[in-house]
Amino acid sequence: MKRLCLAVGVVLLFGGGFSARCQNETLSEDGVVARADAAGFSRQLGNVDPQVRQRAAEALARLAASDQRKVVEGYQLQEKDKEVRLALDWALYRMGKSETLFRIVKEINSSRRDQSIGYLKQLDSPSLLYPFLKQAGGQAKVTVGVLEVLGQLGDAESLELIKPHLDSFVPGVAAAAEVAVEQIETRLGQPQTTQPSRPRTVSPAETPSPGV
Repeated sequence: MKRLCLAVGVVLLFGGGFSARCQNETLSEDGVVARADAAGFSRQLGNVDPQVRQRAAEALARLAASDQRKVVEGYQLQEKDKEVRLALDWALYRMGKSETLFRIVKEINSSRRDQSIGYLKQLDSPSLLYPFLKQAGGQAKVTVGVLEVLGQLGDAESLELIKPHLDSFVPGVAAAAEVAVEQIETRLGQPQTTQPSRPRTVSPAETPSPGV
């Protein structure tokens, strides 16, 4: 089966990808086939089709193919397609280039929001996102996106960092924090303690005069 999958993989590699069965076989190997696959995926980064390049980058990310890091860095520098470049950043992060996490989080505030959040939900620990949640003056869309990811990944420690955002006046942040708290507390089996977000302050001009 191993030889068969390798042979089929070589054929399919240049025709669009591996079958799920062979991919699973690859990931269960002792590393020999995985290295061969990684080299093949790296070659696909030069394909004229951006979708092929993106899938290849995401495959390299799944393999965490650190031996291909220099190759991926080269392609990332010259890549013009923004979706592919984001996928390459994710691959580089998985290969140990931790500074690319900043670029991935920044992409939440773009048309590639869903792609970025999809990658971030695969992080090994919610604590990796805490610095972005603590940043003063952070962009609202980024904060909301980070809260969404923490709703999926967060733990008891995450709750303490999220709860202050329940009182935020920044559009969308309080609602996102409330959802994240509910998701984490449900997952942890804790009673939900989410307080209603701070009510909107009524300005003097909006206050009805006596007798009206």
